[in-house]
Amino acid sequence: MSTSSENIEAVVITRPKPLLLRHAPYFIGAAIVVFLAASAQFDGYILNILMQATTFAIAVFGLSVVLGLCGQINLAQAAFFGFGAYAVGIGTTDYQLSYWLCLVAGCVMALVAGAILGLSTLRLGGHYLAMVTISFQQIVTLVMINAIWLTKGPDGVSKIGRPSLFLSSQSYLAFCVAMLALVGYIVWHLPETRLGRAMRAVRDNELAAGVNGIDVFRTKVYAFAISAVLGGLGGGLFAGGFAYISPDQFSFAESIVFLTMSLLGGVASPIGSAIGTGLLILIPEWLRFLKSVPGLYLAIYGLSVILIIRFMPDGIWGFVTAAYDRMRSSKKVAVTSAPLQLRPATTGGEMVLEVTGLSKHFGGLKAVDQVDISVRRGGVHALIGPNGSGKTTTLNVLSGLYNATSGKVVLDGTDVTTMPPHLRAAAGLGRTFQNIRLFRSMTALENVIIGAERPGNTLTGKGDEAALTERALAALTFVGLGPRAMELISSFSYGHQRLIEIARALAANPTLLLLDEPAAGLNSTEKLELHELLKRIAAQGLTILIIDHDMTLVSEAAQHITVLNFGRRIADGESMAVLRHPDVVSAYLGTD
Repeated sequence: MSTSSENIEAVVITRPKPLLLRHAPYFIGAAIVVFLAASAQFDGYILNILMQATTFAIAVFGLSVVLGLCGQINLAQAAFFGFGAYAVGIGTTDYQLSYWLCLVAGCVMALVAGAILGLSTLRLGGHYLAMVTISFQQIVTLVMINAIWLTKGPDGVSKIGRPSLFLSSQSYLAFCVAMLALVGYIVWHLPETRLGRAMRAVRDNELAAGVNGIDVFRTKVYAFAISAVLGGLGGGLFAGGFAYISPDQFSFAESIVFLTMSLLGGVASPIGSAIGTGLLILIPEWLRFLKSVPGLYLAIYGLSVILIIRFMPDGIWGFVTAAYDRMRSSKKVAVTSAPLQLRPATTGGEMVLEVTGLSKHFGGLKAVDQVDISVRRGGVHALIGPNGSGKTTTLNVLSGLYNATSGKVVLDGTDVTTMPPHLRAAAGLGRTFQNIRLFRSMTALENVIIGAERPGNTLTGKGDEAALTERALAALTFVGLGPRAMELISSFSYGHQRLIEIARALAANPTLLLLDEPAAGLNSTEKLELHELLKRIAAQGLTILIIDHDMTLVSEAAQHITVLNFGRRIADGESMAVLRHPDVVSAYLGTD
């Protein structure tokens, strides 16, 4: 693949510099802002606005994690905000406890509440999750109003204490700005971490995330818990800043305000969240002169928000970054990584996969019925059959997307019959999908790094960024797409997306690779290239189980074929003998 020399970006795989050196400009800028917050003279009105914007922004950062990164709706952020606020308020007034202890206690309370709520509801997802979080928010609000013995009810809590180091409003604002900078930095760089990539993968495609070794449910719970902690932190800082709290400040309406702030600025980025928070706090102040005209103020305020969201669906910051990406020329990568190595495990004997009596029933429909399959190590084994014969259902059961009704699946000597997808991936099972399942918001390199991060992958060393990047680049180069590693998935053709999905599976160094109709949608040239790729994969000793309708590809690539029809196995054996089997011919061509 040719590349223009003036448009090449070399990816140098080296150990990263120390944190402070790599991000010195950010820390210097943050220090300047904190200094200005501590030294500039603000009147009480401006000080309150800045205090509100700063503390609210920290809570909105939590929505950047749970909604922006992980794609899970949270309409109870004000409840977590309230946990932190009431912990500081009640702790410093009623019990005369240290502000710091109360702030930590509020964050812990929010963490526990968020984790419990996530553990009990995140398997629902979608509108069910939204309904549960709304209900939780309403319950918390009712408790704040009616538990007068604890929360003082509608009268609220006043004379809330501050830490002795920051007794003045000016110094406390500087402290809140420092916390905002610290939290913003962590959330900003979270997408580049293993957990952040897992969250993005779950948001883009849960099925693909699971079969690539990501524990989808646990990742969602982590995202929800982090969001809750940031809500609690923001609430604790808010209580200290205003020295008074009441239940109406933590109602469902405030959760909607937090969500609107996040969507307005751009939910996928903490920069966007900060922009949205600032605007939603400042717009009402800018329109104060209209409050003398009944209804006009609210109409203009609402219209402003609607217009921004309507014409900038990814938020203001999303709009800016998209415009920048369009202006920036696509860069090629000068590949410097070593050739891809595949070292599949060899602990389970001659047969890498043994399937016995496998069945999957959907009600009265027997999609897979008592199927036996034995896949020999180091070869290419094809699973074929007419449409509706149960091939993809079989692969879904093998990879854990469906639970088997009966039967047994043994992978490399390990019984994986009851394992969820991410544990089967850790055991050495890799797969691609008939309908391509890539992580659309990521680059090709980031997609393949997800595969390289598979638990149990012995070829990524300590699993640091340099090793993962090298492994991912090697896999992309192996399929011929190394120079385009930094491009977003949307810029690739359908055939190249197929190759990226295969590269992602190869980067994980699986013991067995399941390919679900990899030739579907490819032209004749791309099919020839795919055939050569399969030969190169098999030459490194990786075992492949392939489903495909292209009999030319199957007959040339596979040494052994199993045939299904109406969910049952009708033939199994050496390729050419199976393809000439009368039952196979009848299943494909019919009989007089």
